[in-house]
Amino acid sequence: MVEVPETLPARMYLLAYDLRKQRMTARGSRLGYVLRGAALTELFLDGRLEEQRGRPVPGTPGEDPYGLLGQIAGSRPRPWHHWVRREARSTVRAVREELERGHWIRVRERRVLGLFPAEEITVRDPRVVKELWGGASSALRGRPVAHVNSYDAAAVALAAAGELASVLPGSERRRHKRRIAELTARSGPAAPAVRKVIRAQRAAMASS
Repeated sequence: MVEVPETLPARMYLLAYDLRKQRMTARGSRLGYVLRGAALTELFLDGRLEEQRGRPVPGTPGEDPYGLLGQIAGSRPRPWHHWVRREARSTVRAVREELERGHWIRVRERRVLGLFPAEEITVRDPRVVKELWGGASSALRGRPVAHVNSYDAAAVALAAAGELASVLPGSERRRHKRRIAELTARSGPAAPAVRKVIRAQRAAMASS
């Protein structure tokens, strides 16, 4: 079996990579929302976050790799979607640097049209992305939801919420709507919050 990153945000970053096109299929704030949702989901699944009155609160003490526990503990109670939006772009940088340090990806700086700075992301071992995609695909189509690996279930929930075409094209999201809802319910409140934030962003852009 191919080794994959341990953290859920790192896994979601790699799942957002399109092997055929050799580029990220989600960028900027949308990718940030997915990664923030993944970080919140990981903390929730591990019991480091709990929910009270529809808001995340600190649970069992533990590691806080992206600083979310500290932020939540130091704030008045706020809804999940607040924490999905907060510092989304800096979370993209943190996860990208994590993957680069672990030699999962290669990052090359370049300039578009010789003027605009951009980053070219390359996955060092495509088998890692295929392994993660296989886990998500199995969660979508395989065994009963209760027996699905929790991170694979969360990957499907987050990919659907974030509309990651590299994992779930629109046709697949529609075809497996009920199964996705079951996997989302199992994964906790963060994935629905990601969907809410992305829909609100789209509505705001449409009305502007």
